[in-house]
Amino acid sequence: MRILVVEDDIQLAEILVEALTRRQYVVDLAKDGEAAWNWVESMKYDLVVLDVTLPKLDGIRFCHRLRGCEITSSVHSNSTSPVLMLTARDTVADKIIGLDAGADDYVTKPFDLEELMARVRALLRRGSSATTANLSWSSLHLNPSTHEATYDNQPLFLTPKEYALLELLVSSGRRVLSRAGIIERVWSLDNSPAEETVTSHIRGLRHKLKALGAPEDFIQTVHGLGYRLK
Repeated sequence: MRILVVEDDIQLAEILVEALTRRQYVVDLAKDGEAAWNWVESMKYDLVVLDVTLPKLDGIRFCHRLRGCEITSSVHSNSTSPVLMLTARDTVADKIIGLDAGADDYVTKPFDLEELMARVRALLRRGSSATTANLSWSSLHLNPSTHEATYDNQPLFLTPKEYALLELLVSSGRRVLSRAGIIERVWSLDNSPAEETVTSHIRGLRHKLKALGAPEDFIQTVHGLGYRLK
């Protein structure tokens, strides 16, 4: 799952990014409203965590634009993405303004981090009924809720990036994924590795799957194109 955090308080932004990344979400960070708008124009997000008081384009205007309420806006792939609004403004009137702008939830600062993470999970579940559905391919089974994996009923111990990559392959079915496409979906845009990193992760996944009895070509290389599951 990919989340955009829009927050100009550097310390708070780092706390949010670290907490979300630790829970195995792919996180991009924008520190002002216009930068955030550039992100949503180029990338599909499962959730936007949005501060209200932002430089260049405030959170209310951003949310209006995202929902297509401005005359100059165009409807795009993030127009229905859930928005969790963060603000120090705690009056009922402020909350109504935020919700009327198109926010799906509204949290006042300071907040409890664990409660915020619970609200994130709730919005992600609401945004996609498939979020918590188990994924399977042959003898491979993945649980997106717990990030646990098994092959032939044996536990498959994966790093967070290995799990995210394998989940992407399973959910893509027989569609071939290029290394650049995998990087775009599994790594944050400001922390994109070289394509050789994908090759290394694929090699590690194959080794772990083979140790549990999977065929060597369970993850298939389509030469010149990328990877898919056989």
